[in-house]
Amino acid sequence: MARSALYQQVASELRKAIYSGVLGPGAQLPTEDELRARHGVSRNTVRLALGELVNEGLITRAPRRGSVVRDRRPLLIHPQRELEPHPAGELREAFAYAVEKEGRSPSQTITIETVSPVEEIASRLELEDGDLALVRRRLRFVDGQPYNTNDSYYPYDLVANSEIARPGDIARGANRVLEELGHEQVRVVDDIWARMPNQEEAERLQLELGTPVVVYVRVGYDISETPVRVAVSVLPADKHLIRYELDRR
Repeated sequence: MARSALYQQVASELRKAIYSGVLGPGAQLPTEDELRARHGVSRNTVRLALGELVNEGLITRAPRRGSVVRDRRPLLIHPQRELEPHPAGELREAFAYAVEKEGRSPSQTITIETVSPVEEIASRLELEDGDLALVRRRLRFVDGQPYNTNDSYYPYDLVANSEIARPGDIARGANRVLEELGHEQVRVVDDIWARMPNQEEAERLQLELGTPVVVYVRVGYDISETPVRVAVSVLPADKHLIRYELDRR
């Protein structure tokens, strides 16, 4: 049997054990020697199989610790719910609200910058040459682990004197602040694509080697069809599940 088929066979058995829960989060995989003996294959074949599981985000490998199953509990995201009214008494920032609904603990670090945005952002905000944008850069955590980044860009003149321009959490959410400023978002356009992370993203999000990210860009428009926000999120693919629901009733 070809070596490629052998390592895929080893990887397939381990993958089934992980997905079935036989090997749960934090479980130690058999050692390389144990896998060699079990399958009658070479050390290189075992390493190829384990490398495939690392690239899929299923396991981590560390010197002296061996191979361990990763905690892959993804954060469920419902993009269509961001602009829905919250129940009375539950007015929260959208990310915190979604995380807490899953019984998990959200946190984030926030920095504020005034920038001349790159063309991709400037065109989405329909800015003129020389116009500035204010950006809220957020590194978001779930249960103490870095989960995603979110950079929200606004026309500078629109938000310069609001809470959006100040660092720190906005408990009721920036979307509510826009509404109070007279620019409620009534329509959004989403673009979503996948790619490999750059070095900065990999370091900030503490990504395992080979983990792809999903780039999720949302443009929000007010009642006059003026774009008032461009939110760029970078979501590690192994930590997020994006769910859209369509209903014609």
